[in-house]
Amino acid sequence: MKKNVNPAKGMRDFLPKEKETRNFVENKISETYKNSGFELIETPSVENLENLMGSEGGDNIKLIYKIMKRGDKFNKAKGKENAIENDFADMGLRYDLTVPLSRFYCNNKANLPAVFKAMQIGYVFRAERAQKGRYRSFKQCDIDIIGESSNAAEIELITTTSKALKALDVDKFKIRINDRRILRAVILNAGFEESQFENVCVIVDKLDKVGFEGVENELNKSEYSEDAIKSLIQALGKINEDGIECLAAYGVDEEVVIWIKDIMTKVDKALKNTVCVEFDFTLVRGMGYYTGTIFEIQYEGLGYAIGGGGRYDKMVGNFIGQDIPAVGFSIGFERLVNQMIEENYEIPGLGKIALLYDRENDFADVMMYADEIREQGYRVALFEKAKKMGKQLSKLQDFGFNRFVVFGEGHIKEI
Repeated sequence: MKKNVNPAKGMRDFLPKEKETRNFVENKISETYKNSGFELIETPSVENLENLMGSEGGDNIKLIYKIMKRGDKFNKAKGKENAIENDFADMGLRYDLTVPLSRFYCNNKANLPAVFKAMQIGYVFRAERAQKGRYRSFKQCDIDIIGESSNAAEIELITTTSKALKALDVDKFKIRINDRRILRAVILNAGFEESQFENVCVIVDKLDKVGFEGVENELNKSEYSEDAIKSLIQALGKINEDGIECLAAYGVDEEVVIWIKDIMTKVDKALKNTVCVEFDFTLVRGMGYYTGTIFEIQYEGLGYAIGGGGRYDKMVGNFIGQDIPAVGFSIGFERLVNQMIEENYEIPGLGKIALLYDRENDFADVMMYADEIREQGYRVALFEKAKKMGKQLSKLQDFGFNRFVVFGEGHIKEI
């Protein structure tokens, strides 16, 4: 009986050329992060379930892959009256890199500097409904600053992430920025209750897709106060027109407005006005653990972000009972790479040569000749010459080979 040779649903295989691009992008991002002073760490893919479940990770909590208990622990849970799902699990696969980083910092705090600048690149797992562009295993590239309470952390993260993208010749993007404190002030000032805040945020987040009428309809479906809905819609219209300048009229503290303006001004200056940074009140971010500034990378022409992050001043402290300021920015690696491949991105300076030989040639001589070419800085792979060279070269080109040489002829040619 034949077995299913497809990857598990929501997982993927990568062909050599795609893997080559992925490695190049990851290395370029990593190099930029390291040059900016961020320290590479690694955390396990498996975390204690209680940490994942108690992390205020929004809808991602529902998407955790849970790992069942084993042996006596499983049998004990099995014998428990009215046992629920979580009684059978004690660990889970991480759904992002922020929760593991928070635990890591608290576990290693004594060995880390007062302000710790961390970078992590690794796979995370979510039990998503598998579809195009949504995977159940995907890579994230994170930088975080823990221990810095000023907005210098946000400024550094935004500029460093922008530099990483520019190092890959990605320049068709802008940074959208908002603050959870602004959202809370405006929504509560309109007359909503604190308990309604998160759900109202989710609805406001849809403004760019459904418009003002769509947002109003959704708020009405939730049976909120008519006066509160009317006040919020009016506020959204005014903020949409006048931007950050009118926030004080809707209950936003002046300090918060100054905080956001300062970030935008200094990022503009640091990047020499090469990246658009704009205030967007409708930016929400789905994670409940954000406490202040939030931001996203919007790629031109795409209907979704290719990165995002924000300030999470409570999460780290939840492990040790004290508030520790923290901010993070994550590049959506899969979306970025997919878009670059879609745009036929070519790795600069990649010299892959196919050395073709006949079976009659002395293979030791062929390998020695290949080494001579490698000493010139090329990558060389050996292939027996096919009868139909045109078809062979076309196939090699699909795998990223841009030059070839036939052993004995001694002349490198373009494919």
